[in-house]
Amino acid sequence: MSYLKDEINARVDAYDHWATRRRFGPDGPNNRRLWVLACMDERLPVDEALGIRVDSPVGGGDAHCFRNAGGIVTDDAIRSAMLTCNFFGTQEIVIVQHTQCGMLSANAKDLEAALRAKGVDIDALALDPTLPELKLEPGGFAKWIGMMDDVDVTCMKTVETFRNHPLIPKDVVVSGWVWEVETRRLRPPVLDDEKRARTDVTSAQFGVTTPQPNRWR
Repeated sequence: MSYLKDEINARVDAYDHWATRRRFGPDGPNNRRLWVLACMDERLPVDEALGIRVDSPVGGGDAHCFRNAGGIVTDDAIRSAMLTCNFFGTQEIVIVQHTQCGMLSANAKDLEAALRAKGVDIDALALDPTLPELKLEPGGFAKWIGMMDDVDVTCMKTVETFRNHPLIPKDVVVSGWVWEVETRRLRPPVLDDEKRARTDVTSAQFGVTTPQPNRWR
């Protein structure tokens, strides 16, 4: 016979472990041993897109979730992925980007020019004042912004970057997906025009006429 007391005790023990799981390193992973990299856009609901519980008001503990503009590779994304995979028991990385992304909406050179017009010295910039060693080479700022020409292409390249990065263990499973804001469905990145016809996935659809600075070389 099962007693409610026993069920309550089990839930209390599970919660205590959930609350202190970082103390256990790799032996205290999140529920799915998963790290999610997603765009910061409010129209990308990570829980709905992936069918997990990580981003909801109460949270579910299914994954570590890292958001940035575009859901792309950045030094801090690599830093977070390195920590979760090497020290916190994570075995899978899922990248989620989306259609209608604001990172398609302008050319990075124009954004750089706008900052210069505001008086920002792009050529003598402390990216992180606490880490002055972290610097950009001259001319690298526009690439650092990370604007996109094509969401699907960027998603594919982001996946490959994580798969091949020396700080990410080779046995970590990495996949990438595109959330269609227009249809509220998830799909793999594709280059088939017919499959992308109802969605905005390129900068040209936003009126951008010149290619972005190439950060993938």
